[in-house]
Amino acid sequence: MEQRVKQAKADKVERQLLPGQSVALLKELHLVGRDGALHADSLRKLKQVNHLVQLLRPALEDIRARYKAPELLDAGAGNAYFGFVLYELFLRDEGAADALTCVEPRADLCERAKVRAARLGYARLRVVQATLEDAAKPGGALPERLHLVTALHACDTATDDALALAVRRNADHVAVVPCCQAEVSAQLKESPRAAPAPWPELWSHPLHRRELGAHLTNVIRALTLEAHGYVVTVTELTGWEHSLKNELILGRRVHKENYPAKQRLRALLAATGVRPKVVRELSPELLEAAPA
Repeated sequence: MEQRVKQAKADKVERQLLPGQSVALLKELHLVGRDGALHADSLRKLKQVNHLVQLLRPALEDIRARYKAPELLDAGAGNAYFGFVLYELFLRDEGAADALTCVEPRADLCERAKVRAARLGYARLRVVQATLEDAAKPGGALPERLHLVTALHACDTATDDALALAVRRNADHVAVVPCCQAEVSAQLKESPRAAPAPWPELWSHPLHRRELGAHLTNVIRALTLEAHGYVVTVTELTGWEHSLKNELILGRRVHKENYPAKQRLRALLAATGVRPKVVRELSPELLEAAPA
């Protein structure tokens, strides 16, 4: 009986693995428990990480085909689950020259990730303890050219920081899963009548303001990427049963800028009266027509 239970647990884990993915790494990341089981919270995390990796496969193949040593960045890496899975599946190949930098401000998480990377022999997985803003300063820990930037559940304006850095470092591809979008909702609360009627009716109630603020934030983020020359796709990361923080914004840069998208963004900012950080960082001139 005990052997059958162990085998059932092993089979459940095996069904979740991607080609080339090891149970050993999942145990190292504590996604598979000591009992050999993949529990509900771990399953949710693994499904999110694995699905994002699969969605990024074309981007990874693109930059590896065009560049000798692509630079990847995972912003707000947390426990770096995504970074370790990405490295195992794509970067540990013999002869590969890709490098992945994981930036995380919490010292305990960074130290744990550094020890784990050393233990696994992941020599081209760099862990940097810093805010993204500090890491991006001149002479900081980040390379001047980035080819792929990701941010999985970077909270509130940390997602904007990742997008701004991606644009400034001319990243070919960007992928963000936003989390806790509070900035725009706060602006709508502070200036409820900044926009002309009937717009304020959309955020007159706290629940609507929170939901509309989050939605408007991500619409503006996607449109900002378009304005800076990216082709953008917005989709679900996984099913809603796994996470409410589920919106995935993918961008692929094809031009330096997109003037029609910039004009649409200007009109949206003027109509709603909001001033999100991603716009303040990348296109402050578009806020001239938006109410303060």
